[in-house]
Amino acid sequence: MTYPPDQGRRRAKGQLEAEILTVLHQADGPMTTGQVIERLGSGLAYSTVVTILTRLHAKRQLTRTQHGRAYAYAPVADEAGLAARRMRGYLDERPDRAAVLSRFVGDLTADDEDLIRQLLDSGR
Repeated sequence: MTYPPDQGRRRAKGQLEAEILTVLHQADGPMTTGQVIERLGSGLAYSTVVTILTRLHAKRQLTRTQHGRAYAYAPVADEAGLAARRMRGYLDERPDRAAVLSRFVGDLTADDEDLIRQLLDSGR
């Protein structure tokens, strides 16, 4: 059996969330489910996109406001801020922060180490 492009294949875990977040980050303002589906252009079911948006809202990665009978969604932070929130959340879930941070720092490139030192020295 052959499938049209992108049908019949499963996305990697979190890939659809990432695609939806990208669409929302590129938007000029909050978007409804229908607008997200249109922008994705992938023929996803409305219920699938609603589920992902609801999950992202529950994870506090999106805000939502009433827009007629639907909700309009927007990211709570820019992409860098969102990545920082994820990193902080992951760190908070681990019992040994020192071990995690030590491993993280140990894997940094020299350029990344220099950047972190500059940021720490500047009080950021």
